[in-house]
Amino acid sequence: MYEEIKKETAAAFHELCDIAHFPKRSLLVIGGSSSEIQGGQIGKNSSDDIGKVVVETLLAEAEKEGLHLAFQCCEHLNRALVMEREVAEAKGYEEVTVVPWLHAGGAISTNPYYQIKNPVVVEKISAAGGLDIGLTMIGMHVKRVAVPVRLKNNHIGEALVVAARSRPPLIGGERAHYTREK
Repeated sequence: MYEEIKKETAAAFHELCDIAHFPKRSLLVIGGSSSEIQGGQIGKNSSDDIGKVVVETLLAEAEKEGLHLAFQCCEHLNRALVMEREVAEAKGYEEVTVVPWLHAGGAISTNPYYQIKNPVVVEKISAAGGLDIGLTMIGMHVKRVAVPVRLKNNHIGEALVVAARSRPPLIGGERAHYTREK
C-alpha cells in the first residue's frame, strides 16, 4: 500500500511540474488528507504513516526539481503552513506560534514539521501553484491568477488530487498584447 502511495504521489507531483514549468526555487503549496488517501472522510481517520510517506516523497521530488514546499495544516489551525524557515524569511512571511499534530494540523503538516531541517509555521503564502490531495482547499495560498491543472495522475490512494499553477493577471484591453512580438 505505501509503495503505491509513494508512486502515485511522485507521479502527480512530476506531472504538475511538467505541465506548469515552475522556475527553480518556486514555492508550491501542498494540502493533503491522509484520511481521504485511505478512503475515509477528511479529518476523521488521520494516519501518521501515510503522512510520512507522502511528505518524504514530496520533499525528495521537490529537491530534484529545485522547488520549495509549504505544507498546509487543516482548518483547525486556520490552514497555516509548515515550511523551511530560510525560505519563509527570504519571502518575508511572518511566523506564528503553533506546533501541528495529528488531530490539529493533520498528518501531512505534522510530518514536515519534524522532517524539515529548520521548520517554521506561517499563516499565509503566495505560492506559484500546488497539489491538493483530498480536496483540502489550497486555493487561498496560490498567487493570482490561479489556473487549474488537470492531471492524469489524479488519485493518491482513494483521494482525488487536483492541482493549480498561477500566471500574472492579464491587464489592458483590446489593444493589449500578451506575448512579446516585434
